[in-house]
Amino acid sequence: MKYLFIVNDAPYGTEKAYNALRLAMVMQKEVAADIRVFLMADAVANAVTGQNTPQGFYNVERMLKGILTKGGKVKL
Repeated sequence: MKYLFIVNDAPYGTEKAYNALRLAMVMQKEVAADIRVFLMADAVANAVTGQNTPQGFYNVERMLKGILTKGGKVKL
């Protein structure tokens, strides 16, 4: 199955982007789904490289890289 996640919220401040990416990663791993993520509006900041987050906090840049590494596609 193919799944498209449309994310339009900033990477930090709320957990909306985090939850969408977390669900995409789990589906990619457990269901072997074809995952595509479209980042629009404030969500484009999710793809900024070099994000510096405190140890133990989620980092959406790493989450997106994980999706890409497993064959997913990310577009802005």
